[in-house]
Amino acid sequence: MTGSTVPKGVGTLQKGNYVVIDGIASVVTDTQTSRPGKHGHAKVRLEAVGIIDGKKRQVVLPGHDSVDAPIIEKKNAQVLSISGAMANVMDSETYETFDLKIPDELKDECVEGSTVVYWVILNDKVMKQIKAE
Repeated sequence: MTGSTVPKGVGTLQKGNYVVIDGIASVVTDTQTSRPGKHGHAKVRLEAVGIIDGKKRQVVLPGHDSVDAPIIEKKNAQVLSISGAMANVMDSETYETFDLKIPDELKDECVEGSTVVYWVILNDKVMKQIKAE
């Protein structure tokens, strides 16, 4: 199930939807649809920001095309240890241990023994929030 996507029609995308652009999972920040020409189809201009790298991406596609939308799995893990900006965590269900980068906004709250919510997006794991005990 990891790294999976579902097709979504370009014309149905809205701000806040998740899409895969150039192999990078991104959040749509803006969409603009141009009117169809005499023989052509409506074009949709998507602006998106990478979920993991934060880079802006733009792409123009025909409105009837479909793009991949990442399936995001939300999971819980317990923080075992912290080393700099990395936390070694254990998944609450599979007991698998791995390292997650601690986002700047969570640095103060992330402590050993706390439970974090992380997302699995296209084989990448991203820490998203600290769960209140």
